[in-house]
Amino acid sequence: MALFAVLLPLLFIQQPSVAENHCPSADMLADDQLSRCEYADRLRAMWLGEAIANWTGMTTEGIKYEAPFYTDADWGADQNLFWRSDDHIDFVFQDPWLADDDTDIEYVYLHLLQDRGTPLLSPEQLATGWMAHINDFIWVSNATARSLMEAGALPPATGFGALNPNYLQIDAQLTTEIFGALAPGMPAEALQLADLPIRTTAGGFAAHAAQFYVLLYSLASQVDRAESRQDQLIDLVREARRYLPDDSKAADVVDFVLADYLGNRNAKAWERTRNRVYRRYLAGAEANGFVYRDWTESPVNFAAGLIALLYGQGDYRRTVRIGTLSGWDSDNGTATMGGLLGLLLGYDALTAAFPDQQLSDRYQISRTRPTLPDYLPEDGEAEDTFTMMVARMLPLVDQIVLAAGGSVADDVWTLPARGEEPPLRHNPLIELNLRSANNRVRMAGGIVSTQVSGAEDPSSARAIADGLEHDYSGIEVFDLPQAYRQTFQGDPITLTVTYDRPVEIATIRFIEGETGGFSEFEVAVSVDGVWQPAPDGTTITPAPDAAMSMQIFDIVLPEPVQGMGVRLTGFMGDLTGVQDEESRTLTVLELDALSAAADWD
Repeated sequence: MALFAVLLPLLFIQQPSVAENHCPSADMLADDQLSRCEYADRLRAMWLGEAIANWTGMTTEGIKYEAPFYTDADWGADQNLFWRSDDHIDFVFQDPWLADDDTDIEYVYLHLLQDRGTPLLSPEQLATGWMAHINDFIWVSNATARSLMEAGALPPATGFGALNPNYLQIDAQLTTEIFGALAPGMPAEALQLADLPIRTTAGGFAAHAAQFYVLLYSLASQVDRAESRQDQLIDLVREARRYLPDDSKAADVVDFVLADYLGNRNAKAWERTRNRVYRRYLAGAEANGFVYRDWTESPVNFAAGLIALLYGQGDYRRTVRIGTLSGWDSDNGTATMGGLLGLLLGYDALTAAFPDQQLSDRYQISRTRPTLPDYLPEDGEAEDTFTMMVARMLPLVDQIVLAAGGSVADDVWTLPARGEEPPLRHNPLIELNLRSANNRVRMAGGIVSTQVSGAEDPSSARAIADGLEHDYSGIEVFDLPQAYRQTFQGDPITLTVTYDRPVEIATIRFIEGETGGFSEFEVAVSVDGVWQPAPDGTTITPAPDAAMSMQIFDIVLPEPVQGMGVRLTGFMGDLTGVQDEESRTLTVLELDALSAAADWD
């Protein structure tokens, strides 16, 4: 979205002063206004709610991922697991709260946003931040993405299925909710801020599930306070669902869980819905047109989180209990919903759920991320507090509100108008999918053809234009995306993609794979049946470098053209003395023609 093309530096935002003991409450404000200090209280509850739920859910993490599952009767039980000392199923409390991957990557993002002075992180900033601070206590897609960064890849390449086979796992669902909290009442802005962090580790329906959680956090400030808590949650789920494409597996999960809940609204029937999720997406996955991957996959854990949210009906303790007993990767969805309820309930209501506990405000990030600043140098056990974390978040929210067209005055945010466009049009993943000629031609029933150095459409070359790097329809994936591979026999190598109809070409996107690279390349477009060199004024970002791989090149034309194809001719340069076959192998993920904007019609 254009409004985030330029963001105000934090340095130049005048922070509102807060009069002592004065905090405007919601009933004092207009519908488009939020109390800054009241929201600060909710953000503090978010971090605390996430921490309690994270560590409580961890008592059952990864233990039950096949039937028979836990039931309500298992709450309070000692699981007698010989390999775990913390297997008593009950609420867990700590002082200080220890970092874990449900909070620590979001904490790193908060550090990067503050340090860089912008809430919109670039690929380079994300990769640099990950390599500096995210090196241990990471698994599955997070670990794969981190390894790809070490090899030179930048987001979103780190989340492409052809490079990261774990891209449909849960990871992005537990690391990006903070961007929704930083854009209260601004779901379109929240999706834009979270877009690249989500695609750092996720694609397809896994990216949609992460988006859904970001949306819940963004929309939490907009619930109708006159409604019951359970109706607020139903409305939240329904509103967030409007931003997902109907053909996405993530949308199927939301629709299935919500329908099953609405069929009874019995808070005690959560086990029935969980068991039906098991039969639909795991035991009967193939019969239902799905694939089950493993207990850390996105869909079953996404469903478990929704079950906890809906059947918990706004009761924090009940929500965390259900999430903890739900099975699979049970700490993750539980932590997400614990944080969401903190945003909804506020700090006093959350702490009231545990009247006999003195709940700590301290946080030990050094457990997992020891390279971050120590804000409590005199405290030998903790480096930060939730209160101080919130104080660093508020200027970011100020900046986002102002950049979106709102205002900040007298400790009140006046939010920008949300407009009348259908919510789906604010989803950057769907916009990218519709800009892709490789995808939109096929969606219209057309034909996309490929050639490599004149060879007519060999089956292996179809990977060059399969559209998967830009496909965010969210449909079920039965086979992992593949790269095209070719061993060099000499320069040049020409890659050609043609369409059976004219398409708008504003940008030619070329995505390299994990080996090889061009030292330079030339591009051409087919206009009126004639191949023409890219016109003067065409830019290429970044500059080609044969020593680097996994790069994403955007070749931007000075003006969009109507064309029937794109062509890229690459040169390897001097390969004299190269003996290693891998060094002579080029891998290509995609060559695509992108329109200037999505065609929503």
